Amino acid sequence: MDELKAFLFKKKVVKGIPIAVKDNILVKGLPCTAGSKILEHYIAPYSATVIKRLKKAGFGVLGKTNMDEFAMGSSTENSAFGPTLNPLDQERVPGGSSGGSAAAVAAGLVDFALGSDTGGSIRQPASFCGVLGLKPTYGAVSRYGLIAMASSLDQIGPLARTVSDIKMIFDIIKGRDKMDSTSIDLPLPPRIPEEINIGIPREYFKKGLNPEIERLIKEKIKILKKLGFKIKKISLPNSKYALAAYYLIMPAEVSSNMARFDGIRYGETRDQFGPEVKRRIMLGTYVLSHGYYDAYYKQAQKVRRLIKEDFDRAFRKVDLIITPTTPTTAFRLGEKTDDPLTMYLSDIYTVPINLAGVPAMSIPGGKINGLPVGLQIISRAYEEELIFELANVFQRNIGFNL
Repeated sequence: MDELKAFLFKKKVVKGIPIAVKDNILVKGLPCTAGSKILEHYIAPYSATVIKRLKKAGFGVLGKTNMDEFAMGSSTENSAFGPTLNPLDQERVPGGSSGGSAAAVAAGLVDFALGSDTGGSIRQPASFCGVLGLKPTYGAVSRYGLIAMASSLDQIGPLARTVSDIKMIFDIIKGRDKMDSTSIDLPLPPRIPEEINIGIPREYFKKGLNPEIERLIKEKIKILKKLGFKIKKISLPNSKYALAAYYLIMPAEVSSNMARFDGIRYGETRDQFGPEVKRRIMLGTYVLSHGYYDAYYKQAQKVRRLIKEDFDRAFRKVDLIITPTTPTTAFRLGEKTDDPLTMYLSDIYTVPINLAGVPAMSIPGGKINGLPVGLQIISRAYEEELIFELANVFQRNIGFNL
């Protein structure tokens, strides 16, 4: 890996500190396929705001990383250009849809990568590959230059191997951008309280969670308690409806966003969409159609509001929330491709965070039979600094065992 980096620098392929970029984020002059045959020959005419900010800070794009087509998937098997392998076990998936970025960091190709997270697409592959992945607060990072999947849920974020690296990249890319009306200038960093209260939601430790993952996460919680953190049991009762609401809201926005790929303005003909993209377009078009909008899409948005209110109530009692990132470790290639519903369940612990718009980060929480387990830290909106603070406690006192 070091030889590859040295060669690329010598040939001036990369100017600056190397970073890998998910292939739905535009870098001027480079292909941007979004993992789809439709955009196989598309060359980005401009750079995303996050890329401009990184280049100004001295970073250079080492390369684009593989992904599920248009970010629709949880395994990076839906890419039109073939699957990405998990560098820790090449018979297993790296997660998705930012699987290429997570794999690049885990394999040591780069120290940092960018991904995008709509329902867990940074945190789930970070968990499967044993690295750190941050989904920032919605609006904290500009989405200008990101090929949209579901515009009210998408967020660009970093993956890395240390908390300081994650924080550094986030600090560079965050903030208001006039090209993205949903972006904001973040408020001043929150005061770090002398006593941090940590909430453990009972709904995240029920049937469906691998017992060994539950054991590992609870071991880490016990260590935090010994270190002086106050642990409180909390409830997020509407989380059980999150996956159902997400798979109505997200496809509806997919249906709208995919309409631009008509083979006229850019891209090839629509018959080159992969099966997962077609499935979500059809589902989204259905839920938005006359007679079904009120029954499905409108109801899902009401549930979304209830989920956000759950988090609001919880954060009146606690400063941070800890959950597993995923219910299982990385599964085998091909294991879930014929069963979309089982695949969707991979995001059961990450989807509520996107619906609520709050930030969350997956950090390494241990290993089961050599496979990484992710621990998810969630905070109030715009309080990423608190997440970094607790992640640093883990890194210093427990270690990430990367």
